[in-house]
Amino acid sequence: MSKLIDITPAFAQAVEQLGTEHFVLTIAEMLCEFIGADDATIIVYGHEELPTISLARPLAGKAESSLTTYLTGPFLLDPFYRAAAYDKQFGVFRLADLAPASFRTSEYYKNWYKHCGYEDECGLLIPLLNENFINISMGLTTGGARFRKKQTKLLASIYDLTASLCRKHFSEVIEAQNKTTLRERMHRSLAAFGASVLTRRERQVIELVLLGHNTRLIGEKLGISIETVKLHRKHAYAKLDIRSQAELFFLFMEALAHWSGDPDTDPLIAYQGGK
Repeated sequence: MSKLIDITPAFAQAVEQLGTEHFVLTIAEMLCEFIGADDATIIVYGHEELPTISLARPLAGKAESSLTTYLTGPFLLDPFYRAAAYDKQFGVFRLADLAPASFRTSEYYKNWYKHCGYEDECGLLIPLLNENFINISMGLTTGGARFRKKQTKLLASIYDLTASLCRKHFSEVIEAQNKTTLRERMHRSLAAFGASVLTRRERQVIELVLLGHNTRLIGEKLGISIETVKLHRKHAYAKLDIRSQAELFFLFMEALAHWSGDPDTDPLIAYQGGK
């Protein structure tokens, strides 16, 4: 109860700052202090747009371009993003609650996440109107640090109030549109990746590999044996002219950079045509 009393002034300040540029910093600093996090980032996932950064503070020794890179495509593989956008899960989550067991061996982790400065992450996924949502992402930056369930319970105790304020604030920031959006088209680009050369099952396997799932979990999700997963992956790699998960990750990112935006077109086609 004492911790709740301690942050009451910060909540009052946030109410006064609704609709102003100061609101996001006040909310972020309040939440970090409340649970002992080292840093916070707020990203808005607008239904009609690619994600936008509402608050980010560069961490010492980390490239400032890290989040910019995230917005160009890697966000599609983010466990927090996928939980909200695909599974409609909202609330307080630790990275361990959402990421597959093999997350820290995935190419998404090795090529982006481990460079972002966070040793562990905890996020408040908050739904807005018209399928928009935000992630208030808090990080621990000390080597080996991990969020505990006690910290997520503290956040859960103030989630409803925080979400209510954020919905009011960001309703003035986002104007949703009822049409096929760029973010939706990018969802489809992930599903369509390799469609010009791969079978439907091979594409399913490749998508799950990109998301960081191991062979066993892919088999469970698709209802096929481990050996069948390996066979589909082997055939897909041969057709894509790659030999590893690392090469697959970079091929996907390169293809996405050349993609025309047509949700029904394999991103590989434009990439291969431009080589």
